[in-house]
Amino acid sequence: MLPDYYEFCNPVKILSGKLALENIPHELKNLGAARPMLLTNDFLVKIGLVQQVIDAFGGSDIAIGALYDGIPPDAPIGVVNEMAGIYRAGGCDSILAVGGGSVIDAAKGLGVIITENTDDLMNLAGAEILSRRRSMPLIVVPTTAGTGSEATLVAVIADPGRHLKMEFVSYHLLPDVAVLDPRMTRSLPPKITASTGMDALSHAVEAYTCLQKNPLSDAHAFAAIILIREYLLRAVEKGGDDEARLAMANASLLAGAAFSNSMVGIVHAIGHACGGVSGVAHSDAMSILLPFGMEYNLGKIPQYYAELLLPLAGAEVYAATPGEARGAGSVAAVREMTRRLKEICGLPSRLREVGVKEEDFPAIARTAVNDGAALMNPREVGYEDVIKILQEAY
Repeated sequence: MLPDYYEFCNPVKILSGKLALENIPHELKNLGAARPMLLTNDFLVKIGLVQQVIDAFGGSDIAIGALYDGIPPDAPIGVVNEMAGIYRAGGCDSILAVGGGSVIDAAKGLGVIITENTDDLMNLAGAEILSRRRSMPLIVVPTTAGTGSEATLVAVIADPGRHLKMEFVSYHLLPDVAVLDPRMTRSLPPKITASTGMDALSHAVEAYTCLQKNPLSDAHAFAAIILIREYLLRAVEKGGDDEARLAMANASLLAGAAFSNSMVGIVHAIGHACGGVSGVAHSDAMSILLPFGMEYNLGKIPQYYAELLLPLAGAEVYAATPGEARGAGSVAAVREMTRRLKEICGLPSRLREVGVKEEDFPAIARTAVNDGAALMNPREVGYEDVIKILQEAY
């Protein structure tokens, strides 16, 4: 159904394919930049991915103004604030982020601090409170295929003192360029490939079913799910398969663009809370919670879940399934994918496997019902509802 009104924005220039990295110097010049600060983490330096990016600069006159490789998973406020001082001291004029969602989110946060001329990112937490467009170019090179941060207007920064993950939402956060190169995800271990791929699937499924869904977000989500169905297992089993790696990178970006415009729902609300309260990795929380969140919403929007059976299971299964059973079939297809990934690489399927304790449930539920994602869920999210889902997923 066409909504009475919707908005869709995705101005990110996308470079996808073989030798995409080698185009970064050209893109920086086009953006008027010559001295980027390179943001990453020490692991990516250690395994040589960062050097591959630096080597791609070849004989260009672009110079790395500063390198920060201390970004941890779930980048905390303090790290982002620290990077701002290094950026200013290095005379940098742009940002080049090489990493997964945490690195890209930290890069977005750094852009906010510099543009808004502040010393503390938390002064600007919230939705659409940034006063102006980022003042420096931002190019991102994802090294995972899941978060979709390269195409989203969202940044999630951890506040360890309050055990929260704070969301920043603004069209001003969107990167200028996203570089999808299969060399950047070849070395991902099978388990991380699986969990990040399920993260992308959760983005696409929730984008297709939440309250702000629209024809353009639907198209992006639908395409992402098809790619995930066709290539995720292959990427997990054959890590060096560049076709599968590039397909999953595109799926992640498509899903990111979808949910950036339509938002997400209960799966993310509870997942964010599990991360803040119990320290669960976001992608693990998504892979565990997705089928349970789908079941919770199924009775409210059966038609949307019925439609998703086609990309989730393929044309033959869709055609052979009676219309009234297709929504449940979509949930079953996600469970089957999770089961196969658990069998292949040990992907966790229960909250107890990732450190959540039953005594954490009340705090998780209180946090989840106050998460912004809960507002966009098609079915109202209450405290007791979250407790029940946690019990089912435990």
